[in-house]
Amino acid sequence: MYKRNLILSTDSYKHSHFEQYPDGAEYVSSYIEARGCDVDGWEDTVLMGVQGYIKEYLLDPVTMDDVEEAAVICAAHGVPFNREGWEYIVTEHDGMLPLVIEALPEGSVVNLHTCLVQVQNTDPKVPWLTSFIETGLLRAIWYPTTVATQSREIKKIIKKYMMETAGHIEGIDFKLHDFGSRGVSSGESAAIGGMAHMVNFMGSDTMDALVYARRYYHADMVGFSIPATEHSTVTSWGKDGETEMYRRVLDNAIKSPSPLTACVSDSYNIYNACQNIWGGTLKHDVEALEDHGKVLVVRPDSGDPRTVPVKCIEILSEQFGYTVNELGYKVLPPYIRVIQGDGINHESIGDILENLKQAGFSAENIAFGMGGALLQGINRDTFKFAMKASAIRVNGEWRDVFKDPIEGGKSSKSGRLMTTRNPDNTFTTYRMDSVAVDCTNNAMNMVYRNGVFRQDDHFDNIRERAKL
Repeated sequence: MYKRNLILSTDSYKHSHFEQYPDGAEYVSSYIEARGCDVDGWEDTVLMGVQGYIKEYLLDPVTMDDVEEAAVICAAHGVPFNREGWEYIVTEHDGMLPLVIEALPEGSVVNLHTCLVQVQNTDPKVPWLTSFIETGLLRAIWYPTTVATQSREIKKIIKKYMMETAGHIEGIDFKLHDFGSRGVSSGESAAIGGMAHMVNFMGSDTMDALVYARRYYHADMVGFSIPATEHSTVTSWGKDGETEMYRRVLDNAIKSPSPLTACVSDSYNIYNACQNIWGGTLKHDVEALEDHGKVLVVRPDSGDPRTVPVKCIEILSEQFGYTVNELGYKVLPPYIRVIQGDGINHESIGDILENLKQAGFSAENIAFGMGGALLQGINRDTFKFAMKASAIRVNGEWRDVFKDPIEGGKSSKSGRLMTTRNPDNTFTTYRMDSVAVDCTNNAMNMVYRNGVFRQDDHFDNIRERAKL
């Protein structure tokens, strides 16, 4: 990763804004909110990303070398450059940004249309700085917040079917595994998004996320994985060697420190693998896993995701038998399960679990792996995230700043804001000058001021806030 020049970590047009504010402008206050969602039933967001962004980008000073590089690039790029302003920050503030950032605690489950974060410059000579960091700060918040929210909404679906078909949610934290690392645009996206997913679940193959949570959120280990095959390791044995390859998997499973081992089984014919290899030639070997406290997880990886895993579970139940739980649903023997990792999103998971229920099987039989749809299948408009200026102080007097377009529903808030937590754990945003508001009840904490990080949170606390 190249060393990021914070002055250039913004949209090009931001460099022209220092000349555009009213004469006498001193302070600008801006806020971040999720303005809505088009997915039915998604009415909250799980705030994430503030701490990681501050630690990664705002605790190292801007230098004169950064200023010189930015000056050269802006000149060649065709945009103005505020050399005087940035040199002032370097010389008068030792390169640390004179900003104050307030935010709700990460992991908070916050209703839409609520102020999540508020930013303001602390030096009246740089009122342009507040909006200058919009690009980086908004990106750092909308992405992990959206990943964490989608992940939590999926957990609600899984919980519903676990309660309906099993009567408990034991093991739910491992029901949605992160397969998304290779499907994102960068390693940083994998790290940030994968970390956000693990607010809700503990299964992940995205190792960048483990490092990110460890480095920025005091988490020794937030996610876990298991030994697993891929198509290259299975097909390297050839079609005639499929059975022997699976036998190798079972042998390794017994030696492994992990209680579970997953094997992709659709390289040729998933139904033949379930019925005639796992449930036929190798049946006794699979059953012997129970004596060692081990579990084989069969993975189909092609076909219609809504029906294929259900059919696999049906075949496996015919070959290995099943028990019936207290709610009357079938459960495979404890040494064999299924994971579906192809075509998984928040809609298909519900369909699979419903089809499984209709077939008489408990959600205990299956887990899911989610790839690109988890970490890359969302965008800023999923929750219509925006950062908007809401107040400006000019010549000692605060003024409202807002937009109210005649069309499009993109009206913004005005005034300096605060967000309070209500008795029912929802949140409400008010103007700080509202006569009905006790400003001491502000649920937003100061997390950054003038180069100093003020609220160092632990990942365990974030998980606790996000619990269903």
